Amino acid sequence: MSAMKIGLVCPYIMARGGGVQEIVRDYYRELVALGHDVRIITPRPQEDGDHYDKDGIIFLGNGTDFSFAAFQTTPTFSVSVDPAEIDAMLVKEKFDILHFHEPWVPILSRQILSRSKAINIATFHANLPDSVMSRTIAKVVTPYTKSVLKYLHALTAVSEAAAQYINSLTDEPVTIIPNGINLKHFKTLKHVATSKDKPKTILYLGRLEQRKGPKYLLKAYAELVKNQQDVELIIAGKGTERERLEAMVKELELPNVKFLGYVSDEEKLELFQSADLYCSPATHGESFGLVLLEAMACGLVTIAGDNPGYLAVMKETGALSIVNPRETDEFARRLAMLLNEEALRADWKKWAKEYIKQFDYPAIIKRYELLYQQALKNHPHRIKPFDDDEA
Repeated sequence: MSAMKIGLVCPYIMARGGGVQEIVRDYYRELVALGHDVRIITPRPQEDGDHYDKDGIIFLGNGTDFSFAAFQTTPTFSVSVDPAEIDAMLVKEKFDILHFHEPWVPILSRQILSRSKAINIATFHANLPDSVMSRTIAKVVTPYTKSVLKYLHALTAVSEAAAQYINSLTDEPVTIIPNGINLKHFKTLKHVATSKDKPKTILYLGRLEQRKGPKYLLKAYAELVKNQQDVELIIAGKGTERERLEAMVKELELPNVKFLGYVSDEEKLELFQSADLYCSPATHGESFGLVLLEAMACGLVTIAGDNPGYLAVMKETGALSIVNPRETDEFARRLAMLLNEEALRADWKKWAKEYIKQFDYPAIIKRYELLYQQALKNHPHRIKPFDDDEA
């Protein structure tokens, strides 16, 4: 496959970290390793001055923080970009492919799209949670997103859940390409089984917020420990719900519950390696289950909430891992079953070891390469940008 000049457009400031930023950074490394000439295009962080290119990153415009109650997060994205700066960048780089991640996020993607003479690919990562606030945001975002669609040559999403919103706006096909994982990295890690003289460990790792469902895990754990004492619950992560959760532990008199707060990537992997069961009981707002794949890659049996994003990942034997977090008794039974039944755990691990191979980066990047090539073939002369006074 011939080398391409590829621009990965991330609307969020790369230096701040986050799920989309991590994915873009990983795809950059994988595409470069395959011989492609790749740049990441992202808003300029205020603390980084006026650098144009740094470690493969092109900074455009300036970013600011916005708080979205529906997502319970505060992303930082572009609010101002000089059109002349975009034009100069596009003339210099001469991209074959511009790959826009979350193109519905203002304002960088649309301004580049209106001037691009490259093949424009979109990937949608998020789905709007089912709440009054998110529906209000959708009313604002939808007209903007529709104005972006006319510039795109191919649409992708990381899951059916992530594709749901864009499918409601267009009849154009949306190709599902899931997020990837670096299995080579996890192959160097070995899961350490709990010794007989230590309690079995259930691990929760994620933000401490309502939609992630940690309170439902505490309720199920309360039922579990009525019949099993050789167990502990480790809760790693920070968030607005921590005080309420700690109060709940005291109110229910739950034994062996530890709150670790924020943990680094290295500490996260250590927790994955040493736990017996990973549990992510998110009720909604998930478009994909990357953290589930990471736990599985470490050989860790996993339980997941029945939200659309997790259902997209936990298929086949993995369906045993899906639970309605609000059904406390069944949740507790599933914890006990996947924590204690060794034959079932062995079968589950055997299945997971093979199942996650389809998410390995080489397989995922190959799919994007083929998509890029097909789009180039379908549009050999490029489509001249529309005139757009609003860009």
